[in-house]
This record gives sequence, structure tokens and C-alpha cells, in this order.
Amino acid sequence: MSSDKTSQRPRLVLASASPRRYALLQQIGIEPDVLIPADVDETPLKNELPRKLAQRLAAEKAKTAAGIAAKRPDASGAFILAADTVVAVGRRILPKCEFVDEAGDCLRLLSGRTHRVWTGLSIITPRGAERHRIVETRVRFKRLSGDEINAYLATGEWRGKAGGYAIQGLAGGFVINIIGSYPSVVGLPLYESMSMLAGEGFPTHQRWQDRI
Repeated sequence: MSSDKTSQRPRLVLASASPRRYALLQQIGIEPDVLIPADVDETPLKNELPRKLAQRLAAEKAKTAAGIAAKRPDASGAFILAADTVVAVGRRILPKCEFVDEAGDCLRLLSGRTHRVWTGLSIITPRGAERHRIVETRVRFKRLSGDEINAYLATGEWRGKAGGYAIQGLAGGFVINIIGSYPSVVGLPLYESMSMLAGEGFPTHQRWQDRI
């Protein structure tokens, strides 16, 4: 009986290998059926604004994953959900840090000031319709001492993170306030993701009773 229901339920592809995005969807009772990491060039275009970059990359990830999903029996005809998060100070786009020096530069830039985190969302429906949204969140950091920066860099938590920090980790202690969506800073705005999926007919609440 349950297998019949599962086979009839619309499937969802998360176009990401991020364990954070996967866990966030699970938090609101949405379990992706398939993970398809979308490998796209994330280099900003010349003079590209942060919000435009986040939206463009989310759309490119969704299209890339949709192309892969169409060739897979377990993912063909599924909803595709993709996201991309960009951290910026003004028009300056901060990198997803891979080297300790660039992470240190990011933290010194973010110290004592407010920055913006832009997350682009893109959905492709089983009918091929595309839906896009951009979510802006403002985050203010305390003024960081050299010892605090060095201690954080030593943890390695910054590696691969936009802006050189993970708000859901130790760097949460640097945050004075947030205006906007906390889960968006982690990597996936939950309200917007749920409302977009529900608006296109995905049963976002179907599994809630099973969790009781």
C-alpha cells in the first residue's frame, strides 16, 4: 500500500550535493527522492551584481539537473529544485573560500559591518515550467579581534563556504542580528522553497502525519 502511494507521489530532485540543503528540506518534512549535483561554472560575469549571480546560477543548476534527470528512470518527470547562495558587501561578491588567506580576508571585511546574503531559488516542474525567486538577508557581524579570526580559521569550518563562514556553526557567535531568512543564509530559504513547490502542485505537507 505504501509503495503504491510512493510510486504515485510526485518525485523531487534536489540539484545539490550540499548536506545542509538536504537537511533543511528534511526539517520541513520534504525528502528529496534523488540528489543530482549540478556542476556549473560559478565565475561571476563582468559587472554582474550579486543578486543576479545568485539567480543565474540557481537557474543554470536547475537546467543542468533537469537535463540529467530526463535520462534517468528514477528522476524523469520529477520536480527540480536548485539554489545558489552568494555573500556580498555592496557590489563585491565574496568567494566560496578554499584557501585560508582568502577566508581571512573575508572575515576581516565582514568584521563589524552588515553584509547581504542572496539566495536564488529555481524550480522546474514536470511540465517544464520554470519558476524563480531571489531571497535577500542582511547579516551583521560583531567586530572581530585578530585572535577570534585566527581561532576560526584554525577550525577549517570556513572551507568551501561563501564569505568564509558557516552561520550554523561556530561563526553563529559572530552574528549580532539578522534581517531576513536564517535558513537562506545556511543555504536554502524554507518558506520560499515550500511555497514555490506547493504553488506548482507538489504535496509539501503529505508526509507530515507520517512523522507523528
